[in-house]
Amino acid sequence: MYSGNVEVAVDNAVFNPVYLPFLEDMARMQILFGGSSSGKSVFLAQRDVFDLMKGGRNFLVCRQVGRTLRGSVVEEIKKVIREWGLSDLFDINKTDGTITCGNGYQIVFSGLDDVEKLKSITPQKGVFTDARIEEATECDKDAVKQILKRQRGGDATVPKRMTLSFNPILQSHWIYEEYFKGIAWADDQTVYQGDGLSILKTTYRDNKFLTPDDRADLENETDPYYYNVYTLGQWGVLGNVIFSNWVVADLADKASEYYLPEAERTNRRIGLDFGFSSDPAAAPFTHYDRAHKRIYVYDELYERGLTNDMLAEALAARLGGDMVKADSAEPKSIAELRLKGLRADPVKKGKDSVMFGIQWLQQQTIVVDKNCVNMRNELSQYKWREDSAGNAIRQPLDRNNHLIDGLRYAYEDDMLEARVEYLPGLYR
Repeated sequence: MYSGNVEVAVDNAVFNPVYLPFLEDMARMQILFGGSSSGKSVFLAQRDVFDLMKGGRNFLVCRQVGRTLRGSVVEEIKKVIREWGLSDLFDINKTDGTITCGNGYQIVFSGLDDVEKLKSITPQKGVFTDARIEEATECDKDAVKQILKRQRGGDATVPKRMTLSFNPILQSHWIYEEYFKGIAWADDQTVYQGDGLSILKTTYRDNKFLTPDDRADLENETDPYYYNVYTLGQWGVLGNVIFSNWVVADLADKASEYYLPEAERTNRRIGLDFGFSSDPAAAPFTHYDRAHKRIYVYDELYERGLTNDMLAEALAARLGGDMVKADSAEPKSIAELRLKGLRADPVKKGKDSVMFGIQWLQQQTIVVDKNCVNMRNELSQYKWREDSAGNAIRQPLDRNNHLIDGLRYAYEDDMLEARVEYLPGLYR
């Protein structure tokens, strides 16, 4: 390979073998999907760097919410550059993450939550020949159309590509309807190529770099839905979901039934579920329309690896002087947030508080802003436990509920007002 006058050799051993046939695939629409830890995000980062050095191609890399790019996709590409010993060939902008190769071609990052910004983005040289969306199940169909528009023009001899990567969370998703249904995709199928469409399904078994513990975690999954989706990479069919009383809306759209300008987000409720490594710190920011029993989730914090100092800084930027109701299981963390000037109070919890909170939330309408993708994901996948016959047990499965727990904490006082009607003696 060449970058300017520099020749760079990359050993095939750095790639997982299953992806090598797709290293130079030029299909117009490409889909890489499957289970967790299958290596698809790493491969796409490798391919971006590989093609950038060859020259002639610029990359627009997106996620639904722009701020999530920095800690995920940007870092993955920077890691490839470091591991391949190519740091001298690339300039990385510290402000927006833009990566520029010595030959002038670029990788540019953008969130899909700001359409106007997306319209104004152009590479410094040529056009965007390549676009890809990481965690594509977070975005809607219109977002893909917007990005396709950004790829117009340029050298007609250079093929353009759009790549979507994701875990196949629900078979009812628009991506399945658009790209899989028409080709009669089978559960045991791993590859499709034809009519400008290329699809590759991978699982943890395709990732030679996993440790035995990584593999065991996926193989020992006991819930059928999570085993099918995240271990086997199958399209999910989710039954026994807990919440069906929610909608997604653009709260900034004046034409929307759920339009809620910032000036009207006055009856605020904020909750906090602590996390650090495997679990994220999660805080939903909401407004309560009590008269219509409507909860508006207009923002979210959902990040791993935050120390309490970092968490306090991230919260302070959004809270203003508002109170945050935090998980009482971590009094030390609450004390540290208070030392940083935050108004943080522990929730009381109590007997049956989880079930009571779920019942109360089920009687509201939960309106989730389109950019709160983690809340959307949790509400889509939070489900009841099931017995061996697949029947629901009235006990929630303790996963995909970090923001939902925060939502219960945020509305504790409102729930307490109704405690006698539902579960007398609760919280005593």
